[in-house]
Amino acid sequence: MAVDILGYTIILPLLPFYAERMGATPTVVGLLIATYAVFQLVAGPIIGRLSDTWGRRPLLLISQVGTFIGFLMLASADSLTMVFASRIVDGITAGNLALAQAYISDVTRPEDRARSFGIIGIAFGVGFLLGPAFSGTLAHFGYRYPVLAAAGLSALSIAATYFLLPANPPKPAGSAEGNAGPGGRRLGLLEWNRYIEFFRRPVLAPLLGKFFSYVLSFSVFTAGFALFCERRYTWNGQPFGPREVGYAFAFAGLLGAILQGGLLGRLVKRFGERRLMAVGFISVVIGYVTLGIAYTVVELALVTIVAALGGVVRPIVTSLVTQATGRDEQGTVLGLLQSMTSLGQIFAPILAGVLIDAHLLVTWALVAAGIAAAGMLIPLPKTIAQ
Repeated sequence: MAVDILGYTIILPLLPFYAERMGATPTVVGLLIATYAVFQLVAGPIIGRLSDTWGRRPLLLISQVGTFIGFLMLASADSLTMVFASRIVDGITAGNLALAQAYISDVTRPEDRARSFGIIGIAFGVGFLLGPAFSGTLAHFGYRYPVLAAAGLSALSIAATYFLLPANPPKPAGSAEGNAGPGGRRLGLLEWNRYIEFFRRPVLAPLLGKFFSYVLSFSVFTAGFALFCERRYTWNGQPFGPREVGYAFAFAGLLGAILQGGLLGRLVKRFGERRLMAVGFISVVIGYVTLGIAYTVVELALVTIVAALGGVVRPIVTSLVTQATGRDEQGTVLGLLQSMTSLGQIFAPILAGVLIDAHLLVTWALVAAGIAAAGMLIPLPKTIAQ
């Protein structure tokens, strides 16, 4: 998982510049980012269900090979059509992380899963710290080098899965046969009745609303950040490019790793999940609003520190969601959260691209802040943890 996340985060700060070099406008860049999410939304549940029948390892290998092919296509792309095709291939086979999570769920007892998924959080932190930094460094030699590095990492993850991962892992003692666990069962894309059922629950509905507002706001931010920085900031007299944006993402990743690596648990024990979530939302809103009026690199760094505190929102809301559902429903509801994330990653990049294309940089930041503020204002039942 750490290798896969590292490959993904290498591409994150680079893709907008890569597409712009081939003639893409910010609106087209937004469509490009959304294309991956569209195919992921459609294919993700299918891949998850096939893995229940055929086994995690074969589908994980297929997914990883798809990512590898997508990176090779992107590295060799000489037109926007080829760039779009590479993201489609990657999106259709997307599911590396969800399948790895399902495998982990299969081989751990329920009481051990929190610790196991905490290790996943560390993998994310490492990836978001190192990946953008590698991308920024390699982009100095040419835009294709970071993509080739991501492809190499993808090949390494395929080898690790093939040679190191047991094909038929035994069920842990005390596990229920056929229980896919937190990483397993997924809702089908068109199972609207099951989606509505969760949104009708008085405790779960506001949590789902807060989760979607956060991921939508965060997706508006991440999709537009590179293009925003390119138009707002300079370094040594030159507009921000992949290197500077990569380092900015790496700085945010460092702050996130510090926060979630050891501070989060202590903060939750001291202040409680509910209060800490509120502080996280406030930090996001303040961070995005001030980003819109930050015109120097020093101001950008200070804004990043403030906004980074908002990184507590997603793990806390996810924790509260799992606490509000039965163990036999956690796989379904976590699949729902993933589908909501994909929806956010479809609409947010398009919105961000259109706003930046119209030179509405401040509006872009305020829209991201407004979406987060809407989530912050959703009232929670008193029964939810203080």
